[in-house]
Amino acid sequence: MHSLKRLFFSAGTHVSVGSIRRQPPFPQRKLSLAAGFSTASDTIFALSTHPGKSAIAIVRVSGAQAASVLSQMLPAKRPPAARKATMTRITHPLDTSNTLDTAICLWFPKPNSYTGEDMAEFHIHGGTAVVGSVLQALGDIAGVRMAEAGEFSRRAFDNNKMDLTKLEGVADLINAETEEQRRLAVRQMDGELYAKYSRWRDAIVGARARIEAVIDFSEEENIEDGVYAQVRQDVDVLRLEVAGHLDDRRRGEIMRSGVALSIVGPPNSGKSTMLNKLAMRQVAIVSPIAGTTRDIVETTLDIGGYPVVVRDSAGLRKGSDDVIEIEGIRRAVQSAEDADVRIFMLDAAQALESTSLEKMLDDADWQRLLQLPHTFVVLNKADTLSSAMTRQAVDQWVASQKELNVPVVLVSCATMDGWDALMEQVAEDIRKTWGRSAGSSMPLTKARHREHLKRCLHHLDTFDRIGDEDLVVLAAEELRAASDALGKITGNVGIEDILDALFSEFCIGK
Repeated sequence: MHSLKRLFFSAGTHVSVGSIRRQPPFPQRKLSLAAGFSTASDTIFALSTHPGKSAIAIVRVSGAQAASVLSQMLPAKRPPAARKATMTRITHPLDTSNTLDTAICLWFPKPNSYTGEDMAEFHIHGGTAVVGSVLQALGDIAGVRMAEAGEFSRRAFDNNKMDLTKLEGVADLINAETEEQRRLAVRQMDGELYAKYSRWRDAIVGARARIEAVIDFSEEENIEDGVYAQVRQDVDVLRLEVAGHLDDRRRGEIMRSGVALSIVGPPNSGKSTMLNKLAMRQVAIVSPIAGTTRDIVETTLDIGGYPVVVRDSAGLRKGSDDVIEIEGIRRAVQSAEDADVRIFMLDAAQALESTSLEKMLDDADWQRLLQLPHTFVVLNKADTLSSAMTRQAVDQWVASQKELNVPVVLVSCATMDGWDALMEQVAEDIRKTWGRSAGSSMPLTKARHREHLKRCLHHLDTFDRIGDEDLVVLAAEELRAASDALGKITGNVGIEDILDALFSEFCIGK
């Protein structure tokens, strides 16, 4: 049987049998990214700090002519000592009598630089004229051009200084707005995901290589018995690891893009006021007229160090004959259902006077929102309560609501009473569910990672279902597909379709 397999699948050939395409089990060469830029051999330069007036600006140069650039622009006519800050004059390369600035220069000879190429940095004064003159001078040197967006990092990828997941970590760090986003980006940039996915891919490639040995040599060589069984056992352990990694409640993706928090409730309960208080600016119109908010109004905030996308919506009420308001109410319910966290706002006085929330919220869809996890009932306008409505009365009301199994917080958006307690409870809920305490391992941060991991797991599951050793060729093909799926995450296999989208997130000098 194995002889027949060798006849059709000789080592190194690519033969199609049905839907199977047999390929060597070894990792493919990393795809070069240089094709998307003007000329990969050019020496490039760019301002790496934010444009505009500042105390200091940093200009980067990378490429084969970096040493020549320094020789032409420094009085010493040569690069300074490697990785040592050197104070020096910077002159125009075509007119050495024209001093552009007195600044600090750094020299990073290859391969020990960010890009893996020879690199130089000018730490100059951040005035507009100074920065402009240095950039103009660099542009006057033949073979030196302005970098395109993300080109420094793209060259780092080409020179194996970092993989695609690390590059994504750099982009996320640049765009991080909260402490949790920063922490997650640093972990990814430091290679936690890369180490995990590379270990898995190496294990799959190794398993496939052992299966290839069974296919090609088991009848001629002394291949030990039980190799296929051992491979199946090893792959099963790996399959469970991948499945566990996928089962993370989208923790990393939510921390990266923001926790969706929907404010929902009847008209005039204080939803728009709460949104404005959270944002500390006038985001939504506040009016005593019911139905003022028609569509979803959202803003992104930092709550307890976590990114939160807060959405205000139309007030929930019956009896409206306004088709626009009716659509707004439908969208409000949908927004609350789709959200990660919900704040259900009620007028405290109206709620305490009502014997039942079911009567107050005369709609099954609205009542169902109160049963969803991560929902907070907020009794607003505490400042309007009479002295008879004490905290004890509120506690008694909560106890009487048998159908209510979510936290209830009494606040006043007008006086801010109870505000800190509400924010602490919301932040704690987010922290326990999606924050650092929700898991110690590095979570998934990108939808494309999840897509490729699902594909990898699918092929590992298919491999697990192939129990017959006579179908070992099919089993090897499933392992090849699984390893390719992981390779697409780190950039080892076919990732040209996502490169432009990724590097468009970088600034010119990165």
